[in-house]
Amino acid sequence: MMELPRAHGEPVLAARIRTQAEDFFVEELPGFEPSGAGEHLLLTVEKRGMNTAFAAKTIAQWAGVDESAIGYAGLKDRHAVTRQRFSVWLPKKIAPDIDALQSDELRVLAHAWHSRKLPRGALAGNRFVLALREVSGEREAVEARLSAIAWRGVPNYFGEQRFGRGGNNVQQAVAMFAGRRVKREERTMLLSAARSELFNRVLAARVEAGSWDAALDGEVWMLDGSRSVFGPEAMTPELQARLEAFDIHPTGSLWGEGELRSAGAAREVELAAMQGDTAGRLRVGLERAGLKQERRALRLRPAELAWTWREDGALELRFALPPGCYATTVLRELGDIVDMQ
Repeated sequence: MMELPRAHGEPVLAARIRTQAEDFFVEELPGFEPSGAGEHLLLTVEKRGMNTAFAAKTIAQWAGVDESAIGYAGLKDRHAVTRQRFSVWLPKKIAPDIDALQSDELRVLAHAWHSRKLPRGALAGNRFVLALREVSGEREAVEARLSAIAWRGVPNYFGEQRFGRGGNNVQQAVAMFAGRRVKREERTMLLSAARSELFNRVLAARVEAGSWDAALDGEVWMLDGSRSVFGPEAMTPELQARLEAFDIHPTGSLWGEGELRSAGAAREVELAAMQGDTAGRLRVGLERAGLKQERRALRLRPAELAWTWREDGALELRFALPPGCYATTVLRELGDIVDMQ
């Protein structure tokens, strides 16, 4: 991630984040309201120092059910304070004592019955409150950069979380494609890392060329707030107006089998960015794994971006992102931020 080009220029600050869990707060934005009836108990919890998988295991033990009966929409970091939903399948509709689940690390904020298990991706996005500490940099330059990010957005890179500690997941994916056997859950993780690596290469090429938020010939477009795509379609004044209004976004490939949808110059950039031995192995491996060609928006604009210089010297940032987008991709456009976890 450190080698990927920035769209807004050189760093304007240096800082530390997550010197304590409270410095990184993230709250899921629900994609629906509970139905009020059904066999699934929907829990809204706040957890501290606990990742999603461990919380799911804790809830399963509390409910006396198998972990397969637990649903959640997204994965959340351990080194943070996070709010998210879990569902628990209880066919007899008898909920255990909620108070027995409460602890210093996990608190139940709300609960309601729902008709279905909570599936992955069933959220409208995530809201973040981040505290950057030991900030160095000119305050005027930092605020100018934040204003530019709020206006123009940032490249929609996959964050370092996709690539594992030390970025090792890509090489593990290459080894898996070469025949190394892995567990099912690890296979899913490595497939995601392989796809993310190829997408980031394409996006980096567009950032270098200054076209990450502009139209190329043969562009495929994504509607804002959805995964719906259309094109390739020739640029028109109407499309340009929609692009400037953030109603549509240029896209890059999430590699898989099938025909690459882009055409013309957009296609040429994508294919050129995914050349080389490692990229070739990743492409072939993803195709053989049966993943289909998909698209992802090249740009990301944080919603409701705001900031405060606190009395303790920390810079507090507040914003919301769509599902599948990373707060770290916003932070890296500010400067060099060391994650203490």
